[in-house]
Amino acid sequence: MTDAALATRSERRTGKVILRWILYLLLGLFALFYLMPLFVMVTTSLKSLEEIRTGDLIALPREITFDAWATAWSGACTGVQCEGMRPYFWNSVLIAVPGVAISTLLGALNGFVVAQWRFRGANIIFSLMLFGCFIPFQVVLLPMARMLGLMGVAGTIPGLIFVHVIYGLGFTTLFFRNYYVSIPSELTKAAKVDGAGFFRIFWSIFLPLSLPIIVVTVIWQFTQIWNDFLFGVSFSQAGTQPVTVALNNIVNSTTGVKEYNVDMAAAIIAALPTLLVYVVAGKYFIRGLTAGSVKG
Repeated sequence: MTDAALATRSERRTGKVILRWILYLLLGLFALFYLMPLFVMVTTSLKSLEEIRTGDLIALPREITFDAWATAWSGACTGVQCEGMRPYFWNSVLIAVPGVAISTLLGALNGFVVAQWRFRGANIIFSLMLFGCFIPFQVVLLPMARMLGLMGVAGTIPGLIFVHVIYGLGFTTLFFRNYYVSIPSELTKAAKVDGAGFFRIFWSIFLPLSLPIIVVTVIWQFTQIWNDFLFGVSFSQAGTQPVTVALNNIVNSTTGVKEYNVDMAAAIIAALPTLLVYVVAGKYFIRGLTAGSVKG
């Protein structure tokens, strides 16, 4: 190899290294940009009010204190009551856990039917359910309020669970249908030949194969239900309000001195479950998406 060729190869290698470091630098800057609000929230929640007034917004706390966290959890006022986020947090747990479980199970059944247990008009029914995914939340408020009243569950936690299950059913059906359509239909035909029925095939064959898409659906539904504010504030009453409604009330109904450290601690408490879900199961979410949930 000539000296000129060696020099050219060396220049190309140097160029690739420079481009890689520029890419790392840009990614690092983007990461800092997106993490800056979380950094400000955490550091502000660990400062005293005096330090917040006299210090810098992005400075680290001179003396770490968890008083704001204790106040946000059990002492902050939401209107005339000063119970903190604790009762509202458990309300959200009572809404999110059954809401996610029911909508995931029904979505799996629907997806199995329209993908593997096909019948005349299956595509039309699936298209209508898919259409429901694109209806804005505000459009369904009045019909849903009327329906909850007729059912006798208006302003209750079962009513909120019903709302989230109905609104999430289009998405969960879409996820499972697109996953199941990639499984060969010969599997279902062979099971039928062996005498297996609808639920036997679903429980014993398809559900054990569905772990990646179950993870995707659970993360999606949990995030949607936990972070919901509009349905929570529209269809709840005192004693059944979720954590997002409490956060809004704490931030907007504070009288006297504005306690920014308590507001920040309350915001982190409200966001902590979804952050934990993504940190613990984020890689499974990506694997599930690439396994078929966005195909079809």
